[in-house]
Amino acid sequence: MHQKKEKHQPSSSQKHIRNSPDRSSQDRKGSQTLGKGTKNRSLNFKEKTSARKSSGFEKPSEVVTFTKKKSSPRFEYEDDKIFWCGKCNLPLIGEECGICGRKGEVLQLSQPADVRFCSPYEREIIDRQLHSAFGCNPLGDKLILLNKIPGEDKTDEVLVDGFIFGILRFELSKMDYSFEPSLQGAKILLKNARGRKVELKKTNRHLNGKSVTVESIEAFDSNKKAGDFVLVTAGSLTGYGVSYIDGADFSDLKNLPEPENRTELESSSGAKTKVESSSGAETKVLRIRKVDSSEASLRPETPDLAACIEANKKHLQALGKNAINTIRGIISRKEYRNLPVYVSFSGGKDSLVVLDLARSSLKQRELKAFFLNTGIEFPETIEFVRNFCQEKEIPLIEANAGSAFREQVGKFGPPAKDFRWCCKVCKLASAGDFETGKEALSQEGTIGGVAYLTIDGKRKHESFSRARIAASETNPFVPAQLNIFPIRDWKAIEVWLYIHWRQLSYNPLYDLGFERVGCWLCPSALAAEYARVKDLHPEMYAKWNAFLLDWAKSRGLSEEFIEHGFWRWKELPPKMLKLAEELGISVLAREKTEDFEIEVVSGISPCRAGGYSIEASVKGIRENEAAGFINVLGNTVYAEDLGMLLVKTGTGTVKFFSNGNLLASSETKEKAISLFKEAAKQFTRLSRCTGCGICVKACPVGAASLEGKTPHVNEACIRCGKCTESCVVTRYFDKLVPDLNQKLKV
Repeated sequence: MHQKKEKHQPSSSQKHIRNSPDRSSQDRKGSQTLGKGTKNRSLNFKEKTSARKSSGFEKPSEVVTFTKKKSSPRFEYEDDKIFWCGKCNLPLIGEECGICGRKGEVLQLSQPADVRFCSPYEREIIDRQLHSAFGCNPLGDKLILLNKIPGEDKTDEVLVDGFIFGILRFELSKMDYSFEPSLQGAKILLKNARGRKVELKKTNRHLNGKSVTVESIEAFDSNKKAGDFVLVTAGSLTGYGVSYIDGADFSDLKNLPEPENRTELESSSGAKTKVESSSGAETKVLRIRKVDSSEASLRPETPDLAACIEANKKHLQALGKNAINTIRGIISRKEYRNLPVYVSFSGGKDSLVVLDLARSSLKQRELKAFFLNTGIEFPETIEFVRNFCQEKEIPLIEANAGSAFREQVGKFGPPAKDFRWCCKVCKLASAGDFETGKEALSQEGTIGGVAYLTIDGKRKHESFSRARIAASETNPFVPAQLNIFPIRDWKAIEVWLYIHWRQLSYNPLYDLGFERVGCWLCPSALAAEYARVKDLHPEMYAKWNAFLLDWAKSRGLSEEFIEHGFWRWKELPPKMLKLAEELGISVLAREKTEDFEIEVVSGISPCRAGGYSIEASVKGIRENEAAGFINVLGNTVYAEDLGMLLVKTGTGTVKFFSNGNLLASSETKEKAISLFKEAAKQFTRLSRCTGCGICVKACPVGAASLEGKTPHVNEACIRCGKCTESCVVTRYFDKLVPDLNQKLKV
């Protein structure tokens, strides 16, 4: 049901910096005005600057609750706020402070609103960035929260004292972090900064979003590069902007003569500074992001984590009670009373919490932890899972995929965000072989095929794709399993407060720079986290990187393709295509000619956008060959520059990539299987064509033709199926590909 969101009420710490007449509109639009690509952040705000990316600091006060956007499958969360106690200077997960009893002020969070505590490693990153850029770190021992927002890679709002101090982001172009202050953050930094400062001459003109020329600059620090964020003063106005030039070039620009034909100046870093007039004094050197006359300061109070737990204790007790009631309410149903109960224990923070909650829920019922070791887990995760269960005397069942990943990676290539064959091979296969479930299914009395219950830590705030998870659901890959999600509505800060409140030991990877833990080479992990593997486990990193480089070389791709993380997609998203263009990296793989073969990844996978998909690796067929024939399946679009062939049929879509990856998607499992089989049949027909020409004669509209032994089907095809029916290859398809059903597990 549509609900109107509660409007944001500024905290007392924010009121004194909001006296500028244009502040209200700036809060809604964000402090960024640079470039034509400026968009409201609720629409996945991005903006091009010389520093590459920037995003707003406060979200619009009204959004639709759980309504699907026309341009994106994302959802808006209604519970996208926490509270802040102005007196105790503490974040609250409930409205009332458990220390002073006062009501906290609303602090709106950007979607998906999964705010968390800053880890020790992330504090080090922030400290290093602030000292490197501005020569100071005014945050000291403050409680710092991080709220992830959409971005190129790891991108977090940095929240301190109830307001956004800035944005910390990992930039794929330079494979390193950068820090962008907010207006408030810039004002606070200016009080102690020893670098990246720009002083403008007093002026009455409007400055926000404007470019500033050399003649308007009073002082320009030399320790900055083109694209750096800088702190700006202009009389009583303070704020921040973006430099167009290297600081070392400022004096040269200021003293430039006025030759008529000067059009550009090469900076000391090699960048070219455009000169828009014949006068060096009129060269644009700075873009103002936001300045005003308000004041900003940090609060004097610096409470610790213990105080934060005390302030939230009542709310934590209520959260725990509700989660326990969810567990008990499901497992105590008549049809489930005699079924075994497990906790899916991955070694992550969420599964740790549900394991503790389950132990509190099941005093009189046997409970076991189930750990699925994919064979590519972090050593720290494996050690933590085993040690925790041993210390708490929790029976642990460990399913091990062994060398499955290493055995399959040569066939399928590196896994990708949009081609996660590894999950099926390393996770679903092992989960599907869960012996307890098989034994239970053979027993009489199972209801609806459910043989055992699994308590899982999945949360809706983790990602937009999980926004609609229910309290419980069956597993499409393991039909005997019913999953229960008791903390589905929790935010990350609530998870962490619970862990610290209950004094639970947790996976050490969280303190070492990982927001989420899982397979160490997972393509869905952040590049910032993957870079940490090199520091923590150089041997593991070196071995995998060597494989990636060999794989790239065999396809004519550069080392930079691997270095900047392009291998993590099969079909590159717009942001990565744009990055490749900026860096001058080719993303088009060289075609390889091999004997025909279709290797299916085990299992059928639910798609994030709904429906099901089946993935495979096809050898021996080039996408340009398939482009001239696969129109027999449906309407075909061939993007040669992207190395991708897209076929839209009446039941779904088929994608074929230049590296041989095949993806068939449809709205139901049955339709996905049928579509995949038909695609496999047509690819087999293309590869095994004998050149007999029967299909050409059978076509009633003249769409079929032959060039030697290569069949073609043009756009006149009406998809009547007569050419397929007449083909000797498709007639014996089941014999040519005898194990397809087995591979599909149907």
